[in-house]
Amino acid sequence: MAPAAMTFASSLSDAQPVSYWLDDPAKPGALPALTGDERCDLLVVGGGYSGLWTALLAKERDPGRDVVLIEGREVGWAASGRNGGFCAASLTHGFGNGLARWPGELAKLEELGDRNLDSIEAAVARYGIDCDFERTGEIDVATEPYQLEELHQMYEEATGLGFTGLEFLDQDALRAEVNSPTFLGGLWDRRGVAMLHPAKLAWGLKQACMDLGVRVYENTRGLDLTASGAGMTVRTPYGRVFARRVALGTNVFPSLVKRVRPYTVPVYDYALMTEPLSAEQLDAIGWKRRQGLGDSANQFHYFRITADHRILWGGYDAIYPYGGKVSAEMDHRPETYLKLAEHFFRCFPQLEGLRFSHAWGGAIDTCSRFSAFFGTAHGGKVAYAAGYTGLGVGATRFGGDVMLDLLSGERTERTELEMVRSKPLPFPPEPVAWAGIGLTKWALARADANGGRRNVWLRTMDRLGLGFDS
Repeated sequence: MAPAAMTFASSLSDAQPVSYWLDDPAKPGALPALTGDERCDLLVVGGGYSGLWTALLAKERDPGRDVVLIEGREVGWAASGRNGGFCAASLTHGFGNGLARWPGELAKLEELGDRNLDSIEAAVARYGIDCDFERTGEIDVATEPYQLEELHQMYEEATGLGFTGLEFLDQDALRAEVNSPTFLGGLWDRRGVAMLHPAKLAWGLKQACMDLGVRVYENTRGLDLTASGAGMTVRTPYGRVFARRVALGTNVFPSLVKRVRPYTVPVYDYALMTEPLSAEQLDAIGWKRRQGLGDSANQFHYFRITADHRILWGGYDAIYPYGGKVSAEMDHRPETYLKLAEHFFRCFPQLEGLRFSHAWGGAIDTCSRFSAFFGTAHGGKVAYAAGYTGLGVGATRFGGDVMLDLLSGERTERTELEMVRSKPLPFPPEPVAWAGIGLTKWALARADANGGRRNVWLRTMDRLGLGFDS
């Protein structure tokens, strides 16, 4: 191994193979599994953000509604406890994706997204959820000249359409915020993104649900879903739940509505967490306003500072397992950790000698339009939301509202959206999916290396509304 590679590897020698967020003494103990039969008005399947918000909102709308939530493992153990802790207002996976797909209703989607993030902030305060919530915003960073041009064009388009809260930063202005020799400029969304401790958010939502009377069962996997009289039945390993209505928040895991499964694939994402920075190290990089950051390449990194002055550094590799199967074997990938460490010290050479304390991975539920889709089954008695593609920390609350609207049969400003009424294109079966995703990843890497120029394959995917987000 070359000396430089040895240096990167040594920075990982003490890294624990577990999510930093889940490796926390505040983690609550597991609740008992369901045994026997339960009956309720609403059954929520899934104990990540999607299910937790749905259960909480259901009780807020109707305190008398009898709600049960079941979770196959422990609340927050999957994506909700392994993400970067960016809570974005965007419901469309960013302004550019929303403008490309729903230009006629983008203003409404942005308004709904802003209101949704405000409501999350209010809920965190109302229920006393201690999750390090900080409304510091996010800076999209350019590390190549073509990215700077694209960010400036996005800024011009957004401001021309009347969107506010964005600030374009030239190189000097950006490096005054966060100092990296790789930064050429950036676009700062000052209010549209909050930083938080994602696992503590999930644990806090769990407690808030229980305080409102939701019955939560952990280590209780939903095995199948069948019609039962005027309602539905979900079978579990040790019992059954009979419910008038069912909301599915299973996201990356196989949906209990089988026809929904081709619309999502799992993509594995990986992250590192550093040890706490010293005062001198913090001074070397600046970053006093604690914004989230992400570079603007197709294969991008996201990074942020935690409450205890660590840096989370994640992204770049996006690994699709053949057959689309979620597997614990994919949760760790040393070759990606080594690559991420190399990229980290290229971005912040002044932090040479810093070590990583945690390294982990997890699966993201990706769909072909990069943002959530919604629907119903069994004559409107079952609702689902999935496909958040990495932006579910915030958008799942909106998804919970949509599922409850659909289950009630209400026509609302949410259910009237084209985004809610339409579906993405499904992924093809294997081996076509494997080949297509692999070709797209190769083409995206080529575009990053060639000034952002997209080849025929990527241009075709753009026209079809397909893609593969890293």
